[in-house]
Amino acid sequence: MEVTGLSAPTVNVFISSSLNSFRSQKRYSRSLTIAEFKCKLQLVVGSPASCMELELYGPDDKFYSKLDQEDALLGSFPVDDGCRIHVIDHSGARLGEYEDMSKVEKYELSQEAYDQRQNSVRSFLKRNKLGRYSEEERAQQEAESSQRLTEEAQAGAIPVGSRCEVQAPGQPPRRGTVMYVGLTDFKPGYWIGVRYDEPLGKNDGSVNGKRYFECQAKYGAFVKPSVVTVGDFPEEDYGLDEM
Repeated sequence: MEVTGLSAPTVNVFISSSLNSFRSQKRYSRSLTIAEFKCKLQLVVGSPASCMELELYGPDDKFYSKLDQEDALLGSFPVDDGCRIHVIDHSGARLGEYEDMSKVEKYELSQEAYDQRQNSVRSFLKRNKLGRYSEEERAQQEAESSQRLTEEAQAGAIPVGSRCEVQAPGQPPRRGTVMYVGLTDFKPGYWIGVRYDEPLGKNDGSVNGKRYFECQAKYGAFVKPSVVTVGDFPEEDYGLDEM
């Protein structure tokens, strides 16, 4: 067969294989050697390059020739657009062996490990608040807004100067006087500054260098409005002077 000179640097061909039932359309450079071409075909058909035998067929599926010269260029054969290159595998693999995904060992990643990845689709959606994460973000914002409104209403019902009792979870009741009601710099939300009757607090009315009210050291504390009850709460004798 006479080899026709071709000027196009690349060629579009169909790839078929004795191992697969499907064909793939690919574009390759004519300057590849047959040895290099086989290495690229490994990724397409799954057959080792060393076990390949290549046959060239025309667009009409007529057999042209074998591509059996390893150091020859692909463009030195009568390969044109629409031709088919058939890979015959001599590795001993069976037809369809590389198509049965049930035989391929799967790589599995736990949900916890996937959540830690910064370059995953889930991470991207979370960062950009897209998809279902936009709904979660909106629900979280609504919950936080509702909590702020509730705290604001509770705080509004606690006048500065009122006697109060603080019932924090897991702690005995503590009595004192309301000294501050409002927002703070140390934590978000509304806080109640209380001057306890006894040194049962954590500060002197200041936090991180900012003063919110005046009291002795260890007599001051900041608590959430939900644990404060105002009313007629006279001072109690905790017996701390005897300690």
